[in-house]
Amino acid sequence: MKSVREIFETMEYGSATEETDAAMEWLDSHRRIFYPFINGGFARFIDQCYFESVDPRNGLTLARIVQCGEIEVDAAVEAAKSAFHSWSALTGYDRARYLHAIASEIQKHGRLFAVLESLDSGQPIHESQNIEMSLVARHFYHHAGWAHLRNETFIGYEPIGVCGQIIPWSFPLLMVAWKIAPALAAGNTVVIKPAAATSLATLLFAELLQQIQLPPGVVNIVTGDATTGELMVRHRDIQKIVFTGSTEVGRQIRTETAGSGKHLSLSLGSKSPFIVFDDADLDSAVEGIVNAVWAGQGQACCAGSRLLLQESIYEKALANLRHRMETLRVGDPLDISTDLGTLVSAEQLRQTNRLVEQAKADGATFWQPSWVRTRESLYYPPILFSDIEPSSALAQEEIVGPVVVASSFRHAKEAVELANNTAYGLTASVWTENMSMALEVSPKLKAGTVWINSANLFDAASGFGGCGKSGFAREGGSEGMYEYLIPGWERSLPLYERNEFDLHPGAVASSPRDPRAEGLINRAAKHYIGGKQVRPDCGHSYPVKDAQDRIVSEAALGNRKDIRNAVEAAGKAASWSCTTAHERAQTLYRIAENLSIRGAEFSNRLQSLTGAGGFESRREVDKAVERLFYYAAWSDKYDGHVHLTTYKRVALAMPEPWGVMGQICPAEHPLLWLVTLFAPAIAVGNRVVVVPSTRFPIPATDFCQVLDSSDVPPGVVNLVTGHSDDLAKVLAQHDDVGAVWYIGSAKGSAAIERDSRGNLKASWVNRGTRRNLFDDHQAQGWEYLRHAVQIKNIWLPYGE
Repeated sequence: MKSVREIFETMEYGSATEETDAAMEWLDSHRRIFYPFINGGFARFIDQCYFESVDPRNGLTLARIVQCGEIEVDAAVEAAKSAFHSWSALTGYDRARYLHAIASEIQKHGRLFAVLESLDSGQPIHESQNIEMSLVARHFYHHAGWAHLRNETFIGYEPIGVCGQIIPWSFPLLMVAWKIAPALAAGNTVVIKPAAATSLATLLFAELLQQIQLPPGVVNIVTGDATTGELMVRHRDIQKIVFTGSTEVGRQIRTETAGSGKHLSLSLGSKSPFIVFDDADLDSAVEGIVNAVWAGQGQACCAGSRLLLQESIYEKALANLRHRMETLRVGDPLDISTDLGTLVSAEQLRQTNRLVEQAKADGATFWQPSWVRTRESLYYPPILFSDIEPSSALAQEEIVGPVVVASSFRHAKEAVELANNTAYGLTASVWTENMSMALEVSPKLKAGTVWINSANLFDAASGFGGCGKSGFAREGGSEGMYEYLIPGWERSLPLYERNEFDLHPGAVASSPRDPRAEGLINRAAKHYIGGKQVRPDCGHSYPVKDAQDRIVSEAALGNRKDIRNAVEAAGKAASWSCTTAHERAQTLYRIAENLSIRGAEFSNRLQSLTGAGGFESRREVDKAVERLFYYAAWSDKYDGHVHLTTYKRVALAMPEPWGVMGQICPAEHPLLWLVTLFAPAIAVGNRVVVVPSTRFPIPATDFCQVLDSSDVPPGVVNLVTGHSDDLAKVLAQHDDVGAVWYIGSAKGSAAIERDSRGNLKASWVNRGTRRNLFDDHQAQGWEYLRHAVQIKNIWLPYGE
């Protein structure tokens, strides 16, 4: 035994291993065999097969768990479907009491949950017990409040229905809380599938639900591998799919659900930047790196695995980091002094090794602590790569493991460029003593969450989620509640009675133009790109016919190149996103005033083209003017929130425009739909590429003159005419388009959802339903503004 003197000299840690007796007793009480939790009980079916839950420390089997198939998934969905009516009909107060009870039970049994979590996942016990359990309880407490306040806060919104939720193996119980708490608060019922590697804590959670007597069927748990998740994604009675996991699987889910009518939330991978400026407190920043990169062995989606250091402190920062890495402890996850436990599985070890060995083979500079030794296990030591090219696989591909890649930058502009040089956009961390610098850089970063002088802070009051290959949607806060609600009017929308969306224009025919149209429409309409009327790339136009099928004009026949040009023009108009909200409001007011001045002209045009009566056409113009005024009013009022978190920090929830948006208009009400779509988008700072009505494009092309006379900056609004669905496909597939809105057929809506999977852009489609454009509940307001932005949460130090 070492003497006290020796211990003080070496400062070696003693063992402080958490006891596993209670967890083992719980496993033994089930004979180490676990069944799915369906309709309030653990259900057994004939001919069930099993998979093993393995302790990653030693490879020993902890339990056998049912591999759920079609029978189990069907039963779980049916139970959730049957429970939905009674659960959603409860008062908010009643639902709040159940959520509050869940939070209380989590706190009561926190130690058992934490030990089981570490046994199952290899996560260090200090993370499971001190961080995860408190966050789990916090989410249920917070959403108990939302359950109580739902009707007076989310006025006119209703729960979606049965939600299928698929969670990963990292921080599994926290993922359960992130998914189930808002779903239940909103009034939905749930079928949730934990990761096969880490199912045990979720099954213990099921027993907790029994203890509080949650009504049967409200929460159902199915266990299994990816095939179980596929059955959920394809199930016709699940109205919403929520998935957290890899980007590749997220793309597959986007493809599978396209056209199904399912709502979708995706929280996917990341390659998050950790930016350190030369005035930062280096000691604090290094501790931040440890927290950002090696929490959960680097297996968290938000791991700050790209370290960007200002050139003047690059070598010093790396030296400090190497010194800190020497003191990291890799060992038994149940030892309270362990910094890094094990990777979750042999498959995860293989994937991490593959990327690391590839980088070494490519000549990358790497460093590991001197104590590193080869282990024939899932323990993986931290590794630091430096001087990596920004385009290398190591800097671009997600590595779910304890690996960090360091590179340098010279100034703030270059730091932002390097940080944004990725297809992901989940989180970022900025370290500087200059708050002005921090607040200048943070809004420019492509990330859903930015932490200033901190990392990996989470709270139920603040939304979390990303953009690009990191997915879309938010979890937590008011923005997370919207993900589980829909406007009440949406359920009763009728379908279009006639298919007006398959009219495919060809090159202009030689048939004579209606002589009565001469003088009214006497030229071929061009595209409007970058503030100029331009001819189509193909050089062709197509005939525009009136309601009596007479050719009255011609319109440019757009193609892929025209869309590319329009997107490029919109990209060059990025200053519009940075202009003040007041200036955007004044621009919209000018557009409204100039349209009003020419109201009689547009009314006559609509009469001639669409066959609408004088009252109907004038009504459309007047409503378009009113809608422009409406969004001008909102421009400087649709702002963010200050989320009050449990930390000594506040999170600024800032609505952020998508950037370039694609919008596709239907045949009906060609002027009003044009205004209804582009006005909210540009009001909050987006630039748009609009495909006007294929059948009646002339009101939109004439609207270009209104834009010109209103001093709209070039590239803010771009119009490309042609066949809607052909051009919509190009917009959906374009990587520089951040979001697409589509109003058209169910078939076209499905195509948009499917084609947007490339960069996983947000899509908002009508699925062939008809909205009443003159009903302000359906055709303007909060829902349009909400879909025109993403929320960026910036965490700021606050107080002492």
